[in-house]
Amino acid sequence: MEISVDQMYQIENKGHDMGFFKKFMMENAGAASVKRLAEKLENLQSKQILIFVGLGNNGGDGLVMARHLAGYDAKVTVMLLGTSDKIKTEESNWNWSILEKMPSVKLMSDSSIDFDFKPDILVDAILGTGITGEIREPYASAINYINETECYKFAVDVPSGLDPQTGETANICTKCDMTVTFHKMKKGIPKRKDLTGEVFVEKIGIPPDAEDGIL
Repeated sequence: MEISVDQMYQIENKGHDMGFFKKFMMENAGAASVKRLAEKLENLQSKQILIFVGLGNNGGDGLVMARHLAGYDAKVTVMLLGTSDKIKTEESNWNWSILEKMPSVKLMSDSSIDFDFKPDILVDAILGTGITGEIREPYASAINYINETECYKFAVDVPSGLDPQTGETANICTKCDMTVTFHKMKKGIPKRKDLTGEVFVEKIGIPPDAEDGIL
């Protein structure tokens, strides 16, 4: 079953109101993403993993991934596209604050997209499903870097720049090897396998009853 982006928002909000809070959804989304990545690439130990994170909940999923990937003994760098005081949601702020206490994860923010290592894996946790209008800086430079770098590329929920409702793209869009989306497939994602790579739909613990009256 494919659902709209608006239906997904409604289901998340209803689940939250039932007591399954959005920070639990974020935790499960990030953990499920890492599990898929680990199954695909098998050995993540000592891999250089660079995670680009936006300021919303898609970025928050990437922050959860960073913590879990550190547990696989990967060399994890998080590039926050902005400053931490501009993080938009309580859930993402909570996960950023945990990473600030973890020397095992390198945190970068509001700096030029210039790195002293070549990543083995790139994670796109930049924009997610809430895309509107033209993609501007610093997101555009991050997307260009992802597309121009030769390595394995993973999208959280949806490649940044791809409209999961229609399958149309903004002025720029990441091209990934794997995409993990959550709860149910969004209508536009299957139309763009050229951008998503392999697609998996992962459950993140939202009660099925949260769909009542929406689907």
